[in-house]
Amino acid sequence: MLALPSTNSLSPLPLLSTRQNPNPRQASFRAQSPLSPSRISASCHSHLQTERGLEFDTGDTFFRHESATGRDLAVLAASLYKKCTGRLRVLDAMCGCGVRSLRYLAEADADFVVANDANDDYRSLIVGNMSSVQEKEGRWVVESNDANRLMTECYLRRDFFDLIDVDSFGSDSTFLRSAFSCLKLGGLLYLTSTDGYSSGGHRPHHSLAAYGVYVRPMPYSNEIGLRMLIGGAVREASVLGYHVTPLFSYYSYHGPVFRVMLQVNRGKLPDNRYYEFISYCSLCGDSLSYSWDKLSKMRCSCSDGKGSSSLVVSGPLWVGPLHCASYITDMLRMAEQQEWIGNGTGSDLQKLLLLMLDESDLRLPVGYIKLDEVASRAKINSPPLRIMMGALQKEGYAVSRSHIASNAFKTNSSMATCIRIAKGLQQQ
Repeated sequence: MLALPSTNSLSPLPLLSTRQNPNPRQASFRAQSPLSPSRISASCHSHLQTERGLEFDTGDTFFRHESATGRDLAVLAASLYKKCTGRLRVLDAMCGCGVRSLRYLAEADADFVVANDANDDYRSLIVGNMSSVQEKEGRWVVESNDANRLMTECYLRRDFFDLIDVDSFGSDSTFLRSAFSCLKLGGLLYLTSTDGYSSGGHRPHHSLAAYGVYVRPMPYSNEIGLRMLIGGAVREASVLGYHVTPLFSYYSYHGPVFRVMLQVNRGKLPDNRYYEFISYCSLCGDSLSYSWDKLSKMRCSCSDGKGSSSLVVSGPLWVGPLHCASYITDMLRMAEQQEWIGNGTGSDLQKLLLLMLDESDLRLPVGYIKLDEVASRAKINSPPLRIMMGALQKEGYAVSRSHIASNAFKTNSSMATCIRIAKGLQQQ
């Protein structure tokens, strides 16, 4: 369940003012320009779109229909927060056309939303989209500022938010500290990475600079991308005296896009819990995680206790659960209340949330196993995924499908066991 957040800010620095957090309708932002959809610049082409019944204009901004699922998940989380705490102040730090800001207002009933995009050319377009929410004056404002500068200014005037959404490109992590500083204790931070090249282990020095993790090529690189993003937040939060808890983690193939929803509280993780190194043996196919004090013992059992050139290591990064099972259950209930699932609708969203719920099994280790890899090592045709998973469960292993790869499964069995079972199924 979502923990009730404190009204304190997350900043460890001495506050420069004793002023109370401003009322949402009296926020200290510059006056909104009196723009309307009819005043959109002629250079901005009109491209009307509809999402969850809301109409908006994308103009010349970057927009993907495929990202709607990530926005659905964000709105569900925001709605749960509002239901739990009775309040919701949102900062959409890189809002693009403003569709996420609009949905936070219309669907999550946010008390106040700051829709910010550094490109001032988009201001009139964003204002036009936000203007469709007419009720309750003063519920939103549009800013055209650098995200880091805006969040720092919010911290300096003690203007704290319940949810900060940072939909960035690439692997830019420079905003983490400024986001933590203006987020309330117990608040939600929705992070993004689109750097599949680094998560694939092709730019280890880049991932080291961005997130403090040296990434090598591994067969479950897209899960590594999520763990890399969470791990970077864990490291930065620890420096400031906080810890983060992943509520859900979402990978989408287009882009690719890695999104994680984190809840932030005061206090470091004990003994670097869930912040470790991951190894993968290309010889036998097994994966293991190692804490900092076990680094000297990294080796695979298939190498007779000796060091092996087949062992590939990435880290340090997040090795704990990607999702919180109770939170995913609450999201399912909220989606049903919103009538996004059930009655023959929303099958894709429902399927995704159910997969995330299965992945939340604490017995499941890091990574997933592609069925094609099992078949290749066993030198057989791939057995049906459902039958393979059923055979593993019969032998007492934890197993679930992966929401990241359609033909893959997560299990706490070894690759050797998977090969043996697959061969047995082939003989049958």
